[in-house]
Amino acid sequence: MKPFDFIVLGSGIAGLSFALKVAPRGRVAIVTKKDRAESNTNYAQGGIASVTSKEDSFELHVRDTLTAGAGLCKESVVRTIVEEGPARIQELIELGMKFSERDAPAEDGGKELDLGREGGHSKRRILHAQDVTGREIERALLNAVARQPNIQIFENHIAIDLIASHKLGHAGANRCFGAYVFDKKGNRVWAFTAPVTLLATGGCGKVYLYTTNPDIATGDGVAMAYRAGAAIANMEFVQFHPTCLYQPQAKSFLISEAVRGEGGVLKSLAGKEFMDAYHPLKSLAPRDIVARAIDSEMKKSGAEHVWLDIRHRPAPFLIERFPNIYRTCLSYGIDITREPIPVVPAAHYQCGGVMTNVDGETDIAGLYAVGEAACTGLHGANRLASNSLLEALVCGYRAAGKALANPAQKIATEIPLWQSGNAHNPDEMVVVSHNWDEIRRLMWDYVGIVRTNKRLERAAKRIANLQEEIREYYWNFIVTSDLLELRNIATVAELIVRCAQLRPESRGLHYNLDYPHPDPAWAQRDTILSKQP
Repeated sequence: MKPFDFIVLGSGIAGLSFALKVAPRGRVAIVTKKDRAESNTNYAQGGIASVTSKEDSFELHVRDTLTAGAGLCKESVVRTIVEEGPARIQELIELGMKFSERDAPAEDGGKELDLGREGGHSKRRILHAQDVTGREIERALLNAVARQPNIQIFENHIAIDLIASHKLGHAGANRCFGAYVFDKKGNRVWAFTAPVTLLATGGCGKVYLYTTNPDIATGDGVAMAYRAGAAIANMEFVQFHPTCLYQPQAKSFLISEAVRGEGGVLKSLAGKEFMDAYHPLKSLAPRDIVARAIDSEMKKSGAEHVWLDIRHRPAPFLIERFPNIYRTCLSYGIDITREPIPVVPAAHYQCGGVMTNVDGETDIAGLYAVGEAACTGLHGANRLASNSLLEALVCGYRAAGKALANPAQKIATEIPLWQSGNAHNPDEMVVVSHNWDEIRRLMWDYVGIVRTNKRLERAAKRIANLQEEIREYYWNFIVTSDLLELRNIATVAELIVRCAQLRPESRGLHYNLDYPHPDPAWAQRDTILSKQP
């Protein structure tokens, strides 16, 4: 048993922000699957969207977010997050975050923030650190965490399941007591207990065959919360980033939307611009439109990719603005200053998740969720670029404030020890990897950028069969991290398919050929799933 005052599952911007706020009031355990810096935050290239310019306004940022969200955003949540953003940005700067700057008139101090523009934004409002913003945020927050003696980080630990009162057979309101956690190096399971548990586990990109996400993005928090009885909302809205580098040796390398923000143009393999046929904003259209346009162009021509061309900008500018993209592409023989970049869409961001309010509260007492694992209502049917880091900052801060202002009861119940199977199977890894691959391929083929009722039905049947096989392995065999992640991606795949089947329309990121238009009756209606005890 490992008792704490607060448990944080995940070590990205959401989890670290929360941990720093609550640490002065109690002992905090940060549980992370690999090393502490391995998170979706660390891979975020673009930046944080926030109003910091006199030419911008909260109203414009709210409007852009609502437009991108295609009628499904909760406007009060959008306004809260947008309006509280600048204060949270300032706190991040005070912790040591260094955003890119540019020269300014002497009367303005000689320097000002270098603001980028991305798809769907009407103004330049993206604060960035060149093209490695997430890495810099992670560095600043981890440095701050290292100075906080009340925080203990458990690397190479993966949460198995939440410890929920309903799962323990208790009557009354469902309450979270912590989580069972597998120590990968020690090869044993611990019960981490606390009155407050925060899910900051990121998204589920690895559910799909092609993704910009790191290997850790297996939807663990959503899967655990669902099994514990929490409401899950809007999982049909998976954002496919339009521009992932198409290169067999380049694993999941994202070409930031900021490249299009700085003038990059999408072209067919024949060199013809095509986005003007799909949207007035052309290559700066919202992501769902750009991803579908690329998918359509590839299917019409049979091409395996399209081009993203920014050769018309000066080479020194490109090398300074996008040093990581420039170096990475060059390592694969692509000089972005001289030739176009081959790109394809890839699964990128989960807009749905554990249903919460703007303070991160779920419908299970003592359980909070923040960041990509949560569904606050900010993103609606399609996330506006660079709003995700903003949401994680603001909601992490608000969740910490709510947890401190409303202290949860101390745990007075006995927590049972973890019970695991004891069988070994030399073929286990083969079965796990085969099932993992099958889920990812069927999700890409049947539940991808464009869907149909028949495809969804096929996916549902195949996932159900795979889950039965996974359940047998899970209960009979000794726990491994690969088996746990397989179980989670199967659960999340099921949730995505079921939510997609519940929505009889096309809206934002959910495009169903059998219902090709939005249905006004479904505006402001969430698809909600919960598992009964």
